Amino acid sequence: MIKPSFLEPEDRPAILARVFDTPLVVKGWTGLPLIELVAWVILSWIAAIKRPAWSRWNQVYAGALTTALMLGSEWCHNLSHAAVARWVGKPTDAIRIFWGTPLLIYYDINDQTVLPRQHIVRALGGPVFSTLMASLAYLAKRSSKEGTIIRYASDFTFGVNLFTSSLALLPIPGLDGGPLLKWSLVEKGHSPEEADVVVQKVNRFVGFGLASASVLSFTKRKRWLGAALAAFAATSLSIGFGILKEQNKR
Repeated sequence: MIKPSFLEPEDRPAILARVFDTPLVVKGWTGLPLIELVAWVILSWIAAIKRPAWSRWNQVYAGALTTALMLGSEWCHNLSHAAVARWVGKPTDAIRIFWGTPLLIYYDINDQTVLPRQHIVRALGGPVFSTLMASLAYLAKRSSKEGTIIRYASDFTFGVNLFTSSLALLPIPGLDGGPLLKWSLVEKGHSPEEADVVVQKVNRFVGFGLASASVLSFTKRKRWLGAALAAFAATSLSIGFGILKEQNKR
C-alpha cells in the first residue's frame, strides 16, 4: 500500500499566496475550514465537562479560544518548517490547506540537491517552535489564576504543544522524526534506500511501544490520548511491516 498522495506535481491547485517562497494552495472543497468547525464543537463540549460551573457562553468561548490555539499552534508548527526550509535555501514545494489544516508538500522526498544536513534542519523547525510554545504556555499557566479562562487556555496550549513536540519526534515517515532519523543515517554514509530500511525496522518497535502506551492510557481513562496513540501505533506498525510506504512523486 502506498501512502496517499495529497498533491501531485501535475495538479493545478488555486494559489492563495506565497509564504516563505512557498505557494499556499487549496484544491477543491477541501479548502473549507471544516476541522475548525468540528474542533469548536468538540472543544466546547469538553469545556462543559471540565468546567460545569461556567456559563454556556464561557464554555462556547473557551471552545473557540482553544480551537484557535490548537490550530494556530499547528499552523505555526508547519510554517516554522517552511521558514527554516527557506532559510537553508531549499523551500517547501507547497503548503496545501486541507479542511483548514496545513499540509507540507515535498514532491521529491529523496531530493539529491538537498544536503542531508539541510533535510535535518528543515525537519527541526516545527519541533523547536512547539517546544518554545509549550515553554511560554507553562509560564503563562504558572502566572494565571486557577479557574479562569486564561488558566484553562494556558493549560490547553501547554498540553497541545508538549504533545505535538513529543510525537513529532517519533521516527515515523511523515512526521519530523522520520526525516531526522533517515537523513542522520545518510549523513553517516548510508544510502537513502538503506536508511529507509532502518527506519522501517525501527518503526516495528516504536509501533508496539505506542500500542502498549495506548492500552495503558485507556486503562487510566485517558481516552483521547489513548485514541491518538492508537492511531500513531497503527501508522508506525503499517510502516514497520511494509504495508504503508511513502511515494516519491519524481
